[in-house]
Amino acid sequence: MDSREGGLLRWQWSLYPEGHHDRRNLLLHALSNPLFLLGSIAVAASTFGGGWLGLVGLAAMATAMAAQGRGHKLERTAPVPFRSAADLLVRFFVEQWVTFPRFVASGRFATAWREGVPSPAR
Repeated sequence: MDSREGGLLRWQWSLYPEGHHDRRNLLLHALSNPLFLLGSIAVAASTFGGGWLGLVGLAAMATAMAAQGRGHKLERTAPVPFRSAADLLVRFFVEQWVTFPRFVASGRFATAWREGVPSPAR
């Protein structure tokens, strides 16, 4: 499953629905995706706004990555292992900026939520 035939975007999209069924994971993605996006914008803006903005942005991005990593442990289908640290960063960045927004906009997030594994009762 790691041949990435057709390129990273096509490959990631083809695997995405299978790894996003658990409602807790979906909720973590819905909450942490904007945090990652704002964090990456903050890092880019730090060249104009100062180093503190970059640090805040990196912390936001790391928090989002950690939350989504925990969420993926709830899924029946584990993500394809990363080839390297650079692969992790590239795949995560593409997921946050392209694949997850596409998942939401296509209606597949709503479908996954409706058909997904419900969160356990407390």
